[in-house]
Amino acid sequence: MMLIKQFPDISLDDTLFVFALEAEAGDVFADVNTVFTGIGKVNAAIALTKAIAARRPRLIVNLGSAGSQRHGKGEVVCCTRFVQRDMDVTPLGFARYQTPLSDIPVVVEHGAQIPGLALETCGSGDSFEVNHGDAPYDVVDMEAYVLALIARSEGIPFVCLKYISDDAGSDAAQDWAVQVHLAAESFRRLLFSHL
Repeated sequence: MMLIKQFPDISLDDTLFVFALEAEAGDVFADVNTVFTGIGKVNAAIALTKAIAARRPRLIVNLGSAGSQRHGKGEVVCCTRFVQRDMDVTPLGFARYQTPLSDIPVVVEHGAQIPGLALETCGSGDSFEVNHGDAPYDVVDMEAYVLALIARSEGIPFVCLKYISDDAGSDAAQDWAVQVHLAAESFRRLLFSHL
């Protein structure tokens, strides 16, 4: 398994694979520790917090689908920087993406780099984004930011791999519905190629 090279002292049994939806995992991850959070930051926060308390993982691996205008459908990218793209309290004088009255940085940096994969910044938000223009992120999803933030706060190593399912444009919803089922096979080839 590729992750063994990154974390040789962490067994598969001590790794928690986190998905938003079962469709992103398929049958490929049936025999490993998984949690399906549901869609959105709130669901993801609740599910991961419960899973950490119950299972005490030594490594968290977030695998899921995402949109990107920079990367093509079917590509897998590694996200190591995260922005809460729907946090906007600019009318009160805060910077866009800044969480008011908090020491949480605008960009959360937490995650291992996987050699051979493009490194990206992921913008997470509770909306299906179809136009992010000049935003400081090239990948969009609905959960990774909070997963990275929780892993960082708990001191747990984190890996975030996103399967690009759509171009985050006008056809994104239709593309996602077709592509999401292909994510599990791409993750299997990438992570379990020696099996």
